[in-house]
Amino acid sequence: MNSLRKIHALVIKEFYQIIRDPSSWLISVFFPFFLLFIYAVGISLDMKDLKIGVVLEEMNSDAQSFYLAMRNSPFLDPKLYKHTNDFQDEITSGKLHGYVNLPFYFSEYEKQTAEKGPLYVVADGSDPNTANFVQNYVMGAWSKWIIQENISTKSPRLANIDIEQRFWFNESLESRNFILPGAIAIIMTLIGSLLTALVIAREWERGSIESLMAMPISIWEIYLAKLISYFFMGMISMVICAFFSIVVFNVPFVGSYLMLVIVSSTFLLTALGTGLLISSLTRSQFLAAQISIVSSFLPAFMLSGFIFEISSMPKFIQWLTYLMPARYMVSSMQTLFLAGNVLRLLFINIGIMLFIITILFAIILLTTRKRLD
Repeated sequence: MNSLRKIHALVIKEFYQIIRDPSSWLISVFFPFFLLFIYAVGISLDMKDLKIGVVLEEMNSDAQSFYLAMRNSPFLDPKLYKHTNDFQDEITSGKLHGYVNLPFYFSEYEKQTAEKGPLYVVADGSDPNTANFVQNYVMGAWSKWIIQENISTKSPRLANIDIEQRFWFNESLESRNFILPGAIAIIMTLIGSLLTALVIAREWERGSIESLMAMPISIWEIYLAKLISYFFMGMISMVICAFFSIVVFNVPFVGSYLMLVIVSSTFLLTALGTGLLISSLTRSQFLAAQISIVSSFLPAFMLSGFIFEISSMPKFIQWLTYLMPARYMVSSMQTLFLAGNVLRLLFINIGIMLFIITILFAIILLTTRKRLD
């Protein structure tokens, strides 16, 4: 009971200090909103209005009809040229992402006697991702045009294959619905580690560490009081991120809010624990902030599966990602938002994060001493 009274008093002291410290509110309130806005508005994996050149070697009705089909596609922005040499400079300068050449034997596809394909698609391979989009979008426009021509002429020109596509969990294929849940995990990694990475360093810089050391309290009571205080600040950041994602940016949320709180609380403890470990090893707020960004935010951004697919990484890096708490948070958040309460996956992720928390706080308690040297 005596220990609880000490912790309670320290928590009250920390809250008063947080209220008087604008940097804590800047990190926990302004940063989440600003970063979420950047991820929601500034980052998109969707490619629309790709600029391509089109050469019609045969100006017949079929070639012109297919050109209009590409113009009607929301993903392509074709521009007509007389010859391929006319847009070489534009492709070299990056103004065009590729071109489509409809050769003089384009209409022979009706007779199905052409030895070569009815069109050529050439994409700028300096950006492989965009090149794949050009190829896929043109072939998609080609498939739809074939189906429409079959319907209008009532005589199949090519094999009339009608593919009905359905997409689970993200039917609209909006990259925002995939990015923002993962972005919340990355934001909470930065916010959580920054909040606690600065607390002990701040005490050293302000000269108040001597007062804490002189109190009849243990080092774990000091850390626990700071952890409780900044845990509530971190949860405020989490509420802000979830609210703006669901209400403002219209990201679907099909899971339960209770599981969202449980997963977020567990992950926040890992982020706060990382910050406390950094704070216990440094006495400068600037150095603590730099170490926090390098050791927590950047690895979480690159190795969590948020943007880069983990399965495409080298095996050594794939094994390294298992040490990143953000990997389990990104997976859990995307599951809650898009798939719902997949309890087996969520409980496994929570269990692993709890194990990481145990290791983190064991290291903190073993490496810190209540002394001024």
